Amino acid sequence: MAFDSILVANRGEIACRVIRSARDLGLRTIAVYSDADRDAPHVRIADAAVRIGPPPVSESYLRPDAILEAAGKADAGAIHPGYGFLSENAAFAQAVDEAGLVFVGPPAKAIRQMGDKAEARKLMDAAGVRCVPGYQGDAQSDEAIVDAADAIGFPVMIKAAAGGGGRGMRLIHEVADLRAALPLVRSEAANAFGDDRLIVEKAILGARHVEVQIFADSHGHCIHLGERDCSAQRRHQKVVEEAPCPVVTAALRKAMGDTAITAARAVDYCGAGTVEFLLDGGGDYYFLEMNTRLQVEHPVTEMITGLDLVALQIAVAQGRALPASQDELRLDGHAIEARLYAEDPTNGFLPDTGRIALWHPAAGDGVRIDDGIATGQIVSPHYDPLLAKIVAWGETREIARNRLIRAVEGTVLLGVKTNGAFLIDLLQTDDFARGLVTTGFVDETYRNGMPADVPPAADVALAVGLCLDADQQASLAAGTYVSPTLLGWSNVAPLAIPLRLMCGGAAFDATATSVGPVWTVTVGGEAFEIEFGIADGHAVSVNGQSLNVRRAWSANGDLGLAIGGRRWHFQRADEASGGDAAGSGGRVTAPMPGLVIDIHVSTGQTVKKGESLAVVEAMKMQHRITAPADGVVEHIGVAKGDRLGSGDVMIEIGDADV
Repeated sequence: MAFDSILVANRGEIACRVIRSARDLGLRTIAVYSDADRDAPHVRIADAAVRIGPPPVSESYLRPDAILEAAGKADAGAIHPGYGFLSENAAFAQAVDEAGLVFVGPPAKAIRQMGDKAEARKLMDAAGVRCVPGYQGDAQSDEAIVDAADAIGFPVMIKAAAGGGGRGMRLIHEVADLRAALPLVRSEAANAFGDDRLIVEKAILGARHVEVQIFADSHGHCIHLGERDCSAQRRHQKVVEEAPCPVVTAALRKAMGDTAITAARAVDYCGAGTVEFLLDGGGDYYFLEMNTRLQVEHPVTEMITGLDLVALQIAVAQGRALPASQDELRLDGHAIEARLYAEDPTNGFLPDTGRIALWHPAAGDGVRIDDGIATGQIVSPHYDPLLAKIVAWGETREIARNRLIRAVEGTVLLGVKTNGAFLIDLLQTDDFARGLVTTGFVDETYRNGMPADVPPAADVALAVGLCLDADQQASLAAGTYVSPTLLGWSNVAPLAIPLRLMCGGAAFDATATSVGPVWTVTVGGEAFEIEFGIADGHAVSVNGQSLNVRRAWSANGDLGLAIGGRRWHFQRADEASGGDAAGSGGRVTAPMPGLVIDIHVSTGQTVKKGESLAVVEAMKMQHRITAPADGVVEHIGVAKGDRLGSGDVMIEIGDADV
């Protein structure tokens, strides 16, 4: 089992995370990359890197043959799969073993048994582990699924039998919704996992999602490392996780931990794994699934245990025994993690793509940022929208929560929309502060996303000053030598310069004059004095008050601005792109870059407002494109299999005949 080199079969922040721990252990590290990731951070920090194919995951990161070929080229001794992609692919784990390499993960048999939700439920029933009431039968027709749901009783959850991570999963309240959802869920499951089989489970509303981290070695030892509360979810995808769970007592922790160990022993488990439960208000818990890999949220467990879980995975894979017994394990303090996604909370949380104009992660006591991005990098539509994980530890939950809020505010990403403002808002809600969040909280509280904020006049004035100052500096650089001290000098009264900026669909008219380094900007009848060039260049003065501001210009000249926890994207009105918004008027446009999975209408068809027109897949999720109004389909400009850019015209709808 000995090896001195390890290939990381993944990308992004988890690839960087594994590479750093492996290098700390003295191992040679090998990265793999698609053409879209040629210059990505995980490629740059590894000792070697091997190309595995073009950007689509089916042609690169999901190709076992390409990964094994890369391992052979780089003379790797082991393969770490990270999470996602091939991490829970039993055939891949077996192929790694057969190639004479070490798979840093559980045995292929355990992956196969626990990776199939239907099989896992049967195994847990046999082991005496209580499962959520449900159906995992072989009959998979729509009618069989509907009959099973009727027998269980609505509401129910339908899930991809081979899936995880919130994909291929829906909460269903009635039969009509189930019939409408089945084609989408089957397609999502088939595309994500290569398997369209479904299971049905009783939906336990008002429950918490609590998972237990377990670790087992090849010497017969198995321990748990405490629990994590992952109840803050949006569309069944986790957004904030914490350890320990706010409501789990020592007695309940022992009971859930013992159950998790029973589940692991039932499949002769070895390595890192997570047993997920639903915990109801009465303290009863039910087995959901076991993830046979490292979890995205593993940092919160690391921060309260002091263990490096990646290093522990590698040690177990090398045949060493666990370094501590259950009785020796101690949990210290509280840790909370927030996932920073490339998505727009003001537009239904639709994913966003583009070039990162600026990436500046926060730092501070008790703060950890796990990322795999850099300034200038392209956020691609081919991959998961997770950009980074912002984690904070504190002696108490409240200290950890406040540190995390400050860390999210201090983490700046410009050029691509993120969910940063949503994370801050969620962490500040009374329910989260009191530890009362259940699995339905986020979807209920943010049912319509978040309203678009309007920048205050002072922020608009600052943006105006930055735009005009940039113009002035560009003119200075392009001209013959002029002393910078003469900028803004005039022997007559300075002329007011008009400028209109757009932000979040709103227009702001301003006028500005400059005298030396000071700009006087008037917005909405209020005047502001703006001065640049103070200290390290990040500080500016607005009406004599010094502010720490970070800004970045995109390739098309748009201005990204970070002021405290506020993020703004400004465009000059004469440069702002025109055209219809997605679904406005009679023109339906792509709300994000993606792949056309299906077209549900034909030319000449009459449609009602809200009726499904097409399905677009972006960042591993499928999104319905619906009719913005009643009308008749006049033109369809796309076909199944087409790849779209944001704003591409898909369908045109005309007025229905009266």
